[in-house]
Amino acid sequence: MAVCYQYQLPVLPLDRPVPKHVLSRRGAISFSSSSSLFGCANPRLLSQTFTNSSNLWIPSSGWEERFLERRGAISYESSDQTALYIRMLGDVRVRSRAGFQPERRDSHPYIDFRLLHLPPETGELASARKIRRLLSFQRYFRSAHLFRDVSSLNSLCILDDDYGGQALCMLEKNGNWNFDIFLFDRLTNGNSLVTLAFHLFKYHGLIEHFKLDLVKLRRFLVMVQEDYHRNNPYHNAVHAADVTQAMHCYLKEAKFAGSVSPWDILVALLAAATHDMDHPGVNQPFLIKTSHHLANLYKNTSVLENHHWRSAVCVLHESKLFSHFSVEESYQMERQLGSLILATDISRQNEFLSQLRTHLDMSDLYLNDARHRHFMLQIALKCADISNPCRTWELSKQWSEKVTQEFFHQGDIERRYKLDISKLCDRHTETVANIQIGFITYVVKPLFVEWSRFTDSTLSQTMLGHLSLNNASWKGLLQEQTQSREDTNSVCREKD
Repeated sequence: MAVCYQYQLPVLPLDRPVPKHVLSRRGAISFSSSSSLFGCANPRLLSQTFTNSSNLWIPSSGWEERFLERRGAISYESSDQTALYIRMLGDVRVRSRAGFQPERRDSHPYIDFRLLHLPPETGELASARKIRRLLSFQRYFRSAHLFRDVSSLNSLCILDDDYGGQALCMLEKNGNWNFDIFLFDRLTNGNSLVTLAFHLFKYHGLIEHFKLDLVKLRRFLVMVQEDYHRNNPYHNAVHAADVTQAMHCYLKEAKFAGSVSPWDILVALLAAATHDMDHPGVNQPFLIKTSHHLANLYKNTSVLENHHWRSAVCVLHESKLFSHFSVEESYQMERQLGSLILATDISRQNEFLSQLRTHLDMSDLYLNDARHRHFMLQIALKCADISNPCRTWELSKQWSEKVTQEFFHQGDIERRYKLDISKLCDRHTETVANIQIGFITYVVKPLFVEWSRFTDSTLSQTMLGHLSLNNASWKGLLQEQTQSREDTNSVCREKD
């Protein structure tokens, strides 16, 4: 039995031209035409091909069909053998007779892609290798682990009853603004997003109202959590769980509770859970300056947000969570989900803030109007996404350090490859305190002041109170750091 050879590319897939057939596809695309487009007369042939070959290292424990159906983002309906759902995420790798196409060595690395090199075959396997595997960044890493027989980093371990009991106790207080998502993530063994989201679906009665299949829902949430990068200090599944919990708190506000429909709650929770899916740990300017194929695909406009949205849609298709919905309902779900996720683009902050101020000044926000309700859900998701400075100091400080760590990591890469260092990403000139003071002053506070005008609730006043205290704490730390540097410089001058 031959062994699959693995390559770890030290380069980005940003110097190879984006194929036309990739640019023509945006998001989850369903093909109902003949599967001969992919070099195989019948999708079932793939399962036979892969299992009958003696040259591919695939366990014979009966999961090969599930592998083809779930891993690698190529799946098909068991009732329709010619329907392939193609996951348009990440880079494009095309298997050929000579193996994977080599990358040029003059690009800028920042993502750990894992490729599998398969020995050349003949006959049916040569046809099967023509399939385009379109994976997310995260699934390259996971597919490599599968073939090396290494257990997944996200594998579930058994926790004792004490941990499970503590997690359940925390879930009973899911609407508490002091909810410690870091503790909850430890109690659930790194499965905070799956556990919390599943609980909130039950809490809001969405499972019964929309007749959701529990197995499909669980599968969907696991797939979403897996597509967040654990190596990202900030943009990971814990951040998604934190945003989902914040969105839940906002949906319970008196202004919302009496107006939102089950549909609104469903879309809002889905958007919160998926709003940063497959985030690569770098920002949009980095993708643009390195000519990344995602920047080309989305024409340098809301690049990451578009990718998060398409990733969410693809997982919805893969999990078949809404397979019982009508075509019109599915279309509305995807469209509204995209509208909410795209609203989290920080470059559109002033656009949404201006609209909100205008509505509040004119007192013309009517939540019985579906359009106004959706607009406020966009604002709610924006608030949830940047709500870290409005948490208690203990939680807010942890989030601030994590996001700064991610910024500085990007800056280190830009410095190493002689790129212009992005704003806030230079560890030699920026500090956590300095970044947070500017972020609170110019981004967070203006939005939450208007949110408080809209809700006029105890929660909104609590958030503004935490925001003010945290800002004062960061200013105090900055003053201490400045004084410490001045003292150090003074001592050095005296020695000289």
